[in-house]
Amino acid sequence: MPAHDITLILLAIKGMCGILPYMNRFRAMATVVVGLWHKAAFLSCMLLAAIILTACGEKEDTTPTYTVAMEATFPPYEFYRGTEIVGIDVDILNEIGRRNNVKFKLEDMAFDSIITAVQTGKVDVVASGLTVTEDRRRQVDFTRSYSGARQVIIVPQGSAVKGAADLPNVRVGVQHGSSGDMYVTDHICEPERYTNGALAISAMNAGKVDAVVLDNAPAENHVAGSPGLIILPDAVVEEEYAMALKKGNTALLNMLNLTLDEMEQDGTLAAIIDKHMRENKPEETQIADSTLGRLKDDFQTDFVKNDRWRYLAEGLLVTVEIALCAAIMGIVLGFLIAVVRSTADLTGRLKVLDWFCRIYLTVVRGTPVVVQLLIIYFVIFGSVDISKVLVAIVAFGLNSAAYVAEIIRSGIMSVDRGQMEAGRSLGLSYGTTMRSVILPQAFKNVLPALGNEFIVLLKETSICGYIALQDLTKGGDIIRSQTYDAFLPLFAVAAIYLTMVMLLSHLLKKLELRLKKNER
Repeated sequence: MPAHDITLILLAIKGMCGILPYMNRFRAMATVVVGLWHKAAFLSCMLLAAIILTACGEKEDTTPTYTVAMEATFPPYEFYRGTEIVGIDVDILNEIGRRNNVKFKLEDMAFDSIITAVQTGKVDVVASGLTVTEDRRRQVDFTRSYSGARQVIIVPQGSAVKGAADLPNVRVGVQHGSSGDMYVTDHICEPERYTNGALAISAMNAGKVDAVVLDNAPAENHVAGSPGLIILPDAVVEEEYAMALKKGNTALLNMLNLTLDEMEQDGTLAAIIDKHMRENKPEETQIADSTLGRLKDDFQTDFVKNDRWRYLAEGLLVTVEIALCAAIMGIVLGFLIAVVRSTADLTGRLKVLDWFCRIYLTVVRGTPVVVQLLIIYFVIFGSVDISKVLVAIVAFGLNSAAYVAEIIRSGIMSVDRGQMEAGRSLGLSYGTTMRSVILPQAFKNVLPALGNEFIVLLKETSICGYIALQDLTKGGDIIRSQTYDAFLPLFAVAAIYLTMVMLLSHLLKKLELRLKKNER
């Protein structure tokens, strides 16, 4: 081989050896680029497929849609039949929608939240057997009246209460936020308030109150479903029902009024009301001879009939989804806050961030979670059309983060300071020492407290009904409103919560034992 060829080969080998260290870097960079290119290509194909399917599918529905708030435990005006909300108000809305080529989306929420919901723009209309009062007129605009109502007194048979004059001397139950609540409070006595009429009736059946003041139409349904109760003949006050809108929504108000006038003139309005007054009566039940027989009949009615168990199953899924996502959010945010606060305590750094964290912890831990949920839904996201599940996750996640932060911080501070000093003396940075030495020990110390926080969070989600979420507790409320039985639905909800807590406690115990093995 010629000498110059050998020289060229040696130079090439030398050059290759020189660039060899860079080849691994180049290969790693190429792998990343190719991976990113593949991901981008995949996402682009998926996006293109979605566009094609959308273009080939049905055309987008451009029919105007209005959101309606109602408390669907108020038969015969609004109540559940299976998984669907039905009733007088629903049929009236459907007829209005048909005549005006518009749609109405129904939202089932706590009665004492519906006025706030329409004021803040979360819903467009309230149609929930809502009585027209002067106090409410100052807050919202009302349509023309479409039905009359009376506040009546429900008492057990043989009761000493014979009329409104006897109410100041007894315990009176009302639905919280209703006109009956307002009238009794202003003119008779301080009542005991319940979230809905069905719960007030259940309280009277259990001897917790002596009388219940309620609208006449749902009162008749409650009495028909609860043997042993009667309605006194004299009404407490005469009222009218109307729909409510946010002040200034003139176009929608005029449309509703014109259509209600038309429906009254052609008899449609009266036909809808008569139909539900006649048909939507609770079925008479046969009282079993034995306690076991009654429990069997109640179980059939509460859970098997009309697949009512689905209210609990669907509510359970919502509860678990909110609790799990909120726990993850709370742990991540709480961990960051704990690190900031611990760093400020140990090193004197991050003082500004520590100050903000202290304010956050003070505000969140100093206010009830239900108030935080309502503020986030009606105020912070008041003008935003956002998923209520996401709102609940944010609210409970922010609340949980405050407690998780202090739990983790207490775990960090419980580790002996000599551990940090030993790590730093070995040449480890503050971050490496915290990550590799302090945090693993702190996690073991606070694991029981973190598990307890998740258990509390799981049970706190029971207030989601305030923002129209059908969680596990709300599912039990719906069953009670249909069957007028408080015993089995409440015990079923309690049993499901207890089962979840016991399962979680078992998993945490196994995790603790596994972590302790590493210490041996």
